[in-house]
Amino acid sequence: MAGGGSTRFGRDKALVEVGGRPMITRMSELVRSVTGQMKIVTAPGKYDAFGAEIVEDRWPGEGPLGGIITALEDSAKSAAPPEWNLIVSCDMPFLTQEWLAFLSERAARSEAQVVFAYSASGPEPLCACWQTDAAAKLRSGFERGVRKVMEGIALLRAEVLDGADWKRFDSAGRLFWNMNTAADYEEARRTLEAGSG
Repeated sequence: MAGGGSTRFGRDKALVEVGGRPMITRMSELVRSVTGQMKIVTAPGKYDAFGAEIVEDRWPGEGPLGGIITALEDSAKSAAPPEWNLIVSCDMPFLTQEWLAFLSERAARSEAQVVFAYSASGPEPLCACWQTDAAAKLRSGFERGVRKVMEGIALLRAEVLDGADWKRFDSAGRLFWNMNTAADYEEARRTLEAGSG
């Protein structure tokens, strides 16, 4: 998902370079390496230069829950709708292929409708696997005014992964770290360019 306004950041987070590549490119390649395909939920035309398929956010400016519902409803329209969708925010520079593969494999065996981790910082719903058929319940909540992702998750069957699941993928304590400010970006850039990410 790359539909946010980056208001605290001051410029488009998806376009800042980390390790010599724009974040949108890094994240697109990462997701594609795990799922085999990838789409970006954002405004139309915003990232056409990157060659990715764009799914227009149906509720721009309404927060990430609207983007998640947009993604799930788009999946449901596919010729062969997938059971699960890996949905990640575009501003998580330390996510790894190994963690996303584990998360996806765990979801494939789950009876839940959403699978996400609970880290030292709290719940991590912007790096989660969502069942395509969760869209209807989420949409119903959204239409009643639900905007927080965790309030949307409360409408679903959820499986929460704890440190026993994710810590082996996160020796540096950064797996779910995201860039909200320019200072966060500088820290991520320095860390990755120093090879310690």
